[in-house]
Amino acid sequence: MWRGPVVQARKNAVNVVKGKVFSIHAKLISIAAVKWGDPDSNPSLYAAIHTAKKAWVPNENIDRAIKKWTWEDKSAVALSEIVYEWYAPGWIAVMVSTITDNKNRTVANMRHTFSKYGWTLWESWAVSWMFHRKWVLFIDPKENSFEKIEELTYETSAEDIILTDDYIKIITSVDDFLEIEKFFNEKWVEIMESKLDFLPDNEIEVTEFDKALKFKKMIEAFDEDEDVNIVSTNEIISAELEKEVDDFIEKNTFRT
Repeated sequence: MWRGPVVQARKNAVNVVKGKVFSIHAKLISIAAVKWGDPDSNPSLYAAIHTAKKAWVPNENIDRAIKKWTWEDKSAVALSEIVYEWYAPGWIAVMVSTITDNKNRTVANMRHTFSKYGWTLWESWAVSWMFHRKWVLFIDPKENSFEKIEELTYETSAEDIILTDDYIKIITSVDDFLEIEKFFNEKWVEIMESKLDFLPDNEIEVTEFDKALKFKKMIEAFDEDEDVNIVSTNEIISAELEKEVDDFIEKNTFRT
């Protein structure tokens, strides 16, 4: 009984996430298109379209996004990239990169989320000095041995390769990622995901349950914000503590 509302709630949640993904990619394409509307002559636009297609963004959405910044769409509203940054308790650094057509709305949302979790927005450059803008590629270690991927990586201009329990992470410069992704595709190595990120110089471990729970809920809040593109932090939470937090959230989440 009552399976209908539960199923519908799940469908609604999936549609919300999909809507945000499409919206963010459209904004990234629009901003890249301001330099030049031809992807063959604009590497930034080519990269934006490439990643949008990997996220299954429809072609009509892509075409519409390009027209916004080439002003073929007369109703287009200018977009701005704004990065918000602050320190959480324990001097843990947090950066949130947004793309917005309404700065007042976005800053109000950012301040609300920061204050909700007990933290305050800082001035620009407060934490951004310790982060570096990189492209990150993820490969499944269950499908590819680390030794094989490491050997292939040495043939590229990638900057680093890291093995975890869940994935092999390859770090590249923003300019080189397309060439490196193409190289792995030609070697029949599937890329699980590739994304732009801000990587920190140092990391700080979170060991307290309450603090880890706040971080998790904060990240969820940002993920639900349509203007948020990238959330970067320098905290580390152990797998055991993260599972404890996830189990607590799952147990205490109201289900229709």
